[in-house]
Amino acid sequence: MAIKYHPDRNPGNSEAESKFKEAAEAYDILRDPEKRQRYDIYGHEGVSGASGFGEQGMDINDIFSMFGDIISGGFGGFGGFSGSRRASKPTFKGQDQRLKVELTLNEIVNGTTKKFKLRKHMTCEHCHGSGAEDGKADTCPTCKGNGYVIKTQQSFLGMMQTQTVCPECHGEGTVIKNKCQHCGGEGIVMGEDIVEVKFPAGLADNMVLNVPGKGGAGRHKGVNGDLKIIIKEKTDEQLTRSGNNLIYNLVLPIPTAILGGTVEVPTVEGKAKITITPGTQPGTELRLRGKGIPEVQGYNKGMRGDEIINISIYVPETINKEEKEAIQKLATSDNFVPTDSIKEKICRKFKSLFE
Repeated sequence: MAIKYHPDRNPGNSEAESKFKEAAEAYDILRDPEKRQRYDIYGHEGVSGASGFGEQGMDINDIFSMFGDIISGGFGGFGGFSGSRRASKPTFKGQDQRLKVELTLNEIVNGTTKKFKLRKHMTCEHCHGSGAEDGKADTCPTCKGNGYVIKTQQSFLGMMQTQTVCPECHGEGTVIKNKCQHCGGEGIVMGEDIVEVKFPAGLADNMVLNVPGKGGAGRHKGVNGDLKIIIKEKTDEQLTRSGNNLIYNLVLPIPTAILGGTVEVPTVEGKAKITITPGTQPGTELRLRGKGIPEVQGYNKGMRGDEIINISIYVPETINKEEKEAIQKLATSDNFVPTDSIKEKICRKFKSLFE
């Protein structure tokens, strides 16, 4: 219907104009599931005004954009439409920069700020990004400033005209005759820049931190690219990360496990003292609440995980004569012979480590 009642084929025909509008409105309703449902239930009144193709404010370009890039070479005599338009000037985006940054566990937990020297495209200071030696650009002679050109070709529907980006100005609508001697008309040059980046607490290995606008400058006063930082987490010598929790493996001497006592364990903030209960078994798990890593995003943002302390018991590989005699005396004591319930408890703890 759009082809049949196209303005090029029906110049000055008000009935064709009405049919073309109806085709546009119908297509707009059919391609929108919500509008189509309202039409099925309430008919035309259910979508009256919803399609945006009433008699007031109707734009031929909106209709053409729905049906594709089929356009008319001129709109004279076709009332109610806006006529030809100039294409929007394209905005060039600069290149994104990529950077790998290694962070320590302390920096990940507390966040940090770092500065980097980057080699990237920067706005040409000589022409201030315009690309022109004198700062002036001329109207493109090929597209007459529209930014697009119209091509005519034969199809099974007849002669069709399509709109394409102007090959000379690449959609800008202007060309630079007197190009800047420093940037060659691009408006950008290679240079070095110092970039300061704030790293939020809670980042993890292989996360990508996006810093908008800190990448390369765009051509002809375009938009800067982004800086994408790949996080590499440096291995800590004592603490192991598990999600937002930190794991510390504590090895207790047999006397401490038997008698109990106080021992120091490392945390991100420094040392912390914990109490060992007399008779602590291997596989026991202690937890320091809020000593882990903060959540970097979501509803729990900023909430810290825990530090989990896994306890093992150290058994000496060699002992002297006096120690051997003392242990042999203890071996006959009922307290040093594990009961069935103790055996089951210890085995259950170790089994859970591998599930």
